[in-house]
Amino acid sequence: MTIDSYPLCWPHGRKRTGKWYQEGAKFDTSFARARDSIIREVALLKDTHVKWLREGDVIISTNIALRRDGYPLANQRQPEDTGVAVYFTYNGKQQCFACDRWKKIEDNMQAIAKTIEALRGISRWGTGDMLAAAFTGFVALPAPDAKRGWREVLGADLGDDLATVRAKYRDLASRYHPDRNAHADAPKRMAEINRAWDEAQMELGT
Repeated sequence: MTIDSYPLCWPHGRKRTGKWYQEGAKFDTSFARARDSIIREVALLKDTHVKWLREGDVIISTNIALRRDGYPLANQRQPEDTGVAVYFTYNGKQQCFACDRWKKIEDNMQAIAKTIEALRGISRWGTGDMLAAAFTGFVALPAPDAKRGWREVLGADLGDDLATVRAKYRDLASRYHPDRNAHADAPKRMAEINRAWDEAQMELGT
């Protein structure tokens, strides 16, 4: 599934809030602060710095036109659809946080930022299995028959360099090569792994 920052790319299968059921929120925030809070919270969750996030590491998808860096531009009027969907990869899985409960787009962004902040608390004070369980509901589901992205196939994070991805590819290839794995699905899985590795090399450079 191709994910666009503009217009809104709502996650497949995620229920929408009807216009008549949207509420006015009490967040004390501006559009720019809410947008930047999402970026900061994702960076903190991934244990990195905002300035080290690369373009595409965090996709904030809305019906707001974009800045040159691909993030929503402030000081625009509210769109008809104020939904927000935030996509990023965490521990090799693409996550999606989507919210359209509130009438203003900045409030939906702030709600997502606060949700990620809460999950960081689980990461800090809970156990690994608690965090994994908490993230289960946020895994982005592909559209029916959608081809999995190479990062998902290889278990790669957005910040991984080519050498790291190569190591993950070799590990998977050694496990699923038909000569070593007698499972009936091994050839199909190996073809998917090879296709993902080809795409990784094209994107990250050989």
